Amino acid sequence: MSSDLWSFSLTTYARSGVEAACLDLQSGGVNVCLLLCGLWLGIRGTACNERRLQQLRSVAEPWDAEVVQPLRALRTQWKILAGEDGELNALREQVKALELEAERQLLWRLERAAQDWPQDEAGDLLAWLDGVAAHAAHLDRDALHQLRVAATGT
Repeated sequence: MSSDLWSFSLTTYARSGVEAACLDLQSGGVNVCLLLCGLWLGIRGTACNERRLQQLRSVAEPWDAEVVQPLRALRTQWKILAGEDGELNALREQVKALELEAERQLLWRLERAAQDWPQDEAGDLLAWLDGVAAHAAHLDRDALHQLRVAATGT
């Protein structure tokens, strides 16, 4: 397993079924960076509790709302027009790269927030996944299960 959250996220996201599950969960209101962080912490054996969940949310929510979401909205808004306009498509690709960098920065911030939390506490992976997804408008339990299975192989 990758020791840093960014590498873990890239490796996990590349696994079969993970991208689709993440996108389903994202469309239901789950913050995918927070979800990947919870998955990473659960696999590392870090115990989940409400204080830790709230600490991660306080890092993720403002950054997501003020940085990631506006970039994603612009990229999405330009999707159809960019198919017909090469210059706009080039700009859209730059926005897409900025969105990815914003997500990388968020993952780094989440990792930094959790850096002193003990590992190997026999943490509960399902508690992390349920905890980070708890505020979703529409939670796709099948996608959450698929993500857990793809990431852990169980």
